[in-house]
Amino acid sequence: MEALREFYELAIEEDQRDLEKDLQNTLDDVRKRFDSAVIVELLSGEADASDAYVAIHAGSGGTEACDWASMLLRAYTRWAERRNFKMEVVDMLEAEGGIKSATIQISGPYAYGLLRGESGVHRLVRISPFDSNARRHTSFSSVYVLPVLDDSITIEIKPEDIRIDTYRSGGAGGQKVNKTDSAVRITHLATGIVVTCQNERSQYKNKDVAFSVLRSRLYEYYRLEKEKENAKFQSDKKEIAWGSQIRSYVFQPYTMVKDHRTKFFVGNVHEVMDGGFDPFIETYLRWKWKGGVPQSEDEDEEV
Repeated sequence: MEALREFYELAIEEDQRDLEKDLQNTLDDVRKRFDSAVIVELLSGEADASDAYVAIHAGSGGTEACDWASMLLRAYTRWAERRNFKMEVVDMLEAEGGIKSATIQISGPYAYGLLRGESGVHRLVRISPFDSNARRHTSFSSVYVLPVLDDSITIEIKPEDIRIDTYRSGGAGGQKVNKTDSAVRITHLATGIVVTCQNERSQYKNKDVAFSVLRSRLYEYYRLEKEKENAKFQSDKKEIAWGSQIRSYVFQPYTMVKDHRTKFFVGNVHEVMDGGFDPFIETYLRWKWKGGVPQSEDEDEEV
């Protein structure tokens, strides 16, 4: 890197424009690869290299919230496409104006490690397209990211600890699959965790996927419980709990996306909604590595 910089400065001094341009391109490429290597170095968690389940749930607010949930679903889908990651719908509950909930699987190198900081509540501020009086509305949706666990991470699920229910699938595409009770709902009795899958026509395939999601949910549940125990000995740190507001997306009266943990923000909200999450992801990973502490709502300015 230092040698490239010296050659670059020499090219400027001797007014060698072609060489200057080539060296600048090489320097930019080296810097980009170095930054990518740093990000991978930060992804050292037990499950960071795994694929990811991304669950999106609309908050209260009817059509507004369901539309916001569908916007987030598209944004994470576009993020996966930009990285050439595979995206597959695991479960989806459609509603008027959008979706009530959806779970997708994103498969690619370090998908979970990159996305795990996206868990939390995402807030939308905009002039509502559903309001005839063109008033400004605030909507909320929650995002929950889980690792797709491989055999190297063991989560024991005993038959007596769960209840399995089957039912007929519904929603868009339901006519193709709802002739039999192919949809599966699994309830983990001790934790109250419930997972569903109705995307496959086969009940057995839906059951396999549902068990996979349940294992991931239990892994995350026990991980958070362990962190809460550790937090008792680290009073100076606060855990970013499920349900906390992490980011705001403002469309009116100005445009901005701001992360309330790192304070990082950008003005191009449309780029973010087209899958441009990487600046937020990278900033979060660096902030977390440095031992970042989230601010409470009263410490954070209005957005």
